[in-house]
Amino acid sequence: MDTSAHDDGSGPVRPRVGHIQFLNCVPLYWGLARTGALLDLELTKDTPEKLSSQLVEGALDIGPVTLMEYLKHADQLIALPDIAVGCDGPVMSCVIVSQLPLERLDGERVALGSTSRTSVRLAELLLSERYGVRPDYYRCPPDLALMMQEAQAAVLIGDAALRASLHDAPRLGLEVHDLGLMWKEWTGLPFVFAIWAARRDYFADHPEAVREVHRAFLASRDLSLEEVTKVAEQAARWEAFDETLLRRYFTTLDFSLGPEQLTGIAEFAKRVGFPPEARVELLP
Repeated sequence: MDTSAHDDGSGPVRPRVGHIQFLNCVPLYWGLARTGALLDLELTKDTPEKLSSQLVEGALDIGPVTLMEYLKHADQLIALPDIAVGCDGPVMSCVIVSQLPLERLDGERVALGSTSRTSVRLAELLLSERYGVRPDYYRCPPDLALMMQEAQAAVLIGDAALRASLHDAPRLGLEVHDLGLMWKEWTGLPFVFAIWAARRDYFADHPEAVREVHRAFLASRDLSLEEVTKVAEQAARWEAFDETLLRRYFTTLDFSLGPEQLTGIAEFAKRVGFPPEARVELLP
């Protein structure tokens, strides 16, 4: 790998790459460990929002970025083709959990247990445009039992959403609405929550390093999906979910970024009011 990035004269430095510390990205990371590509990267693990900020600010060279942040900073970033975290129907880990039918949430308190602007914006869009309601939103930690003391509904993402929808909501008698499925039913399109991108300035200086990282992620993703039973079995050892559920989750997620996904992104961008120039440009 061309690891000449950030060479300060003391020798080559590895590309600074972000990795989402949620279960949804285990298949992308697991393969990297298996193929040995991790040795060539300086990896930073964090939440989607923090990694997005680090990429935009230049603290990372390549990494996942939430769709909202990519669209805001499309002039600074270039997307890696055929790799994303999305869904074509249910996603399982981006949900609205509600005590009331969604059409009765107008003016009611809705807790946002996430800093993910993409999931939150999708939830707001669906509630306002599809259900015609304008709730009173507020942010809080993603603890469903506490949220339900203050709010009529809650938006949750990632591992907290899986826990809430699979364990807590049924116990508390709450309805779970899957944001991916709601978007699919509304538009007929897939939804993309995060894409992988490089900074344009970094790509201009180190095109081969970016291509190597891209190839490593694609190889990792493909290997993990081929061996998804093994990935789920290993992940179940340290997670609160069993192997069967994790296998279903990993195969429900859509890790691709092709024409259909780009159409879904363009539709979302238009519906939330981005200008036409805010679009995803793929690495040539």
